[in-house]
Amino acid sequence: MTTPATLRGLLATGLDDAAAISAPGLPVLTFGALRGLIAETVGALRAAGIGRADRVAIVLPNGPEMATAFLAVASACVSAPLNPGYKAEEFEFYLSDLGAKALIVEAGSESPAVEVARELGVSIFTLHPLPQQGAGRFALDAGKAAAGPADMMESGPDDGALVLHTSGTTSRPKIVPLSQRNVCASARNISKTLALSPSDRGLNIMPLFHIHGLIAAVLAPLSAGGSVFCTPGFNALKFFAWMEESRPTWYTAVPTMHQAILTRARHNAAIIAANRLRFIRSSSSSLPPQVIAELEATFETPVVEAYGMTEAAHQMACNPLPPLVRKPGTVGLAAGPEIAIMNEDGDLLSAGMTGEIVIRGENVTAGYESNPKANAEAFVNGWFRTGDQGVQDEEGYVSITGRLKEIISRGGEKISPREVDEVLMDHPSVQQVVAFGIPHDKLGEEVGAVVVLRDGMKATERELRDFVASRVADFKVPRKILFMDEIPKGATGKLQRIGLAQKLGLG
Repeated sequence: MTTPATLRGLLATGLDDAAAISAPGLPVLTFGALRGLIAETVGALRAAGIGRADRVAIVLPNGPEMATAFLAVASACVSAPLNPGYKAEEFEFYLSDLGAKALIVEAGSESPAVEVARELGVSIFTLHPLPQQGAGRFALDAGKAAAGPADMMESGPDDGALVLHTSGTTSRPKIVPLSQRNVCASARNISKTLALSPSDRGLNIMPLFHIHGLIAAVLAPLSAGGSVFCTPGFNALKFFAWMEESRPTWYTAVPTMHQAILTRARHNAAIIAANRLRFIRSSSSSLPPQVIAELEATFETPVVEAYGMTEAAHQMACNPLPPLVRKPGTVGLAAGPEIAIMNEDGDLLSAGMTGEIVIRGENVTAGYESNPKANAEAFVNGWFRTGDQGVQDEEGYVSITGRLKEIISRGGEKISPREVDEVLMDHPSVQQVVAFGIPHDKLGEEVGAVVVLRDGMKATERELRDFVASRVADFKVPRKILFMDEIPKGATGKLQRIGLAQKLGLG
């Protein structure tokens, strides 16, 4: 049996009458109905002149229609999910940069993307939800062909499925094209790592304009014939009610979400006990070992930390499920692509040596679009350079010591902000922390940190600085600690160290 390398092939495995998509308060959408919806949408897009190489932007609220629209559009052409929270200027940049041929919005949408699309001459297709026919069911009004007949061929493994931008925290965002083969390989890798089966149901709280939610939370479980419960997006106040309704076997999230869930867990012990999870997955940024221990104790289930990035169609490494060993503080073993550690000269290093994490495999993008300089820097001897500094132990477990661009350079001393995070997390009053570099006129950079205290707990800046000083060298001690009600983060819930000092008016 050949391994499916297109979305339509990947989604052919679920039984016709098995649940594929569900959502709060709605009837389920079966695999048979999902495949029918995809075929119907592909037909509507082709009739509207959309060929397999064309790009269609999707601006929809999080939920079941966003999930099914992504699957249907990506089966027909190149899907381009965009953050519905963008302002007009951002939509103008992304729609123009992507060369979008059409935009899909919900009927009655007041998104600034609509007016921007009109000004740019981008076709506007209207999605009409039909929730009574199943979660995520919709009708697409794509009008009639405006520019001649579409390429009617079905998408092949090397045709595009998804295009996303890098976060662009230090430079202009780069376009990352991902093929059908890339996304299918990544979904299979995740499914294999997590031993997903038709009996698994994932509770999705991740945004669906980001690689983590699209591939790990939606595509991976469906590829195994399992189902996805699609929420409107993360809400710590509603998480346990959704858990009770959906009876999931697992969920995946970023660390800030896990930490918010933990703050409400003790009030929902009965729901946790009645709905035992098979495992919890974390990805997109570092999950402190202290939080892993608290999650495992609270939910009485293994927590596996994974390592992913857009250019790898998400997953690269993951801690394995029992009976194999989980190593908190690492991102686990290679979980799809090959992983190695490389020095600045392009030489691969042996176990225990620190360098840049590099990858290669069928889930890795072929290269950034229209950016030869970035590609020349990113690809070395067939390996893709992740930009992360790390080390691989004798057993193959990978530890990330820092994002190369996030490493703090204080008077020539190199400091990993993750190390500072983990020391501060050991203080009993600290619930969340993010360390970052603050510009300094003589030293280059100083160490700073934002701290969120646990409810009802107190600590002073001096107390925390003394606590860190008792455990690490003086040059690693934060010179500035800010106390905030929540950690500043990006649209996907991910901590963003780069540019944080500027955002907070420091330096």
